[in-house]
Amino acid sequence: MLKRFSISLEENLLKDFDSYIAKRQYDNRSEAIRDLIRKSFVRQEWEAGHNVVGVISLVYDHHQPQLQEKITELQHNYHHLINSTTHIHMDHDHCLEVIIVRGKAKKVQELAESLIATRGVKDGNLAMNSTGDHLH
Repeated sequence: MLKRFSISLEENLLKDFDSYIAKRQYDNRSEAIRDLIRKSFVRQEWEAGHNVVGVISLVYDHHQPQLQEKITELQHNYHHLINSTTHIHMDHDHCLEVIIVRGKAKKVQELAESLIATRGVKDGNLAMNSTGDHLH
């Protein structure tokens, strides 16, 4: 059941919010607000150390000495978090590795930060997701 409530915003903040809505192609303000609230609750789950599912992406130069071995060793150290990995060759020098993980948010972040900080990794990102079910 939907409940209605009203909020008051400064004119400039509302203008910025409407731009945000248009850029992300929300149908209306209500859906955008619902999404922002959900994301806030999911962020609380991460901070509280709840289970998450995530994707770690790494771009690296495969010519970097021992880099592949270091990445593999880190993955073995966190094997209990890793569900799947995919490795593709972007061009002659660069690889993309995508690692699907599941576990406590803190441990997933720890693994991602270790991989991204490895010498030779040119770019890295962690995207974590959660259903937020226990918050409702």
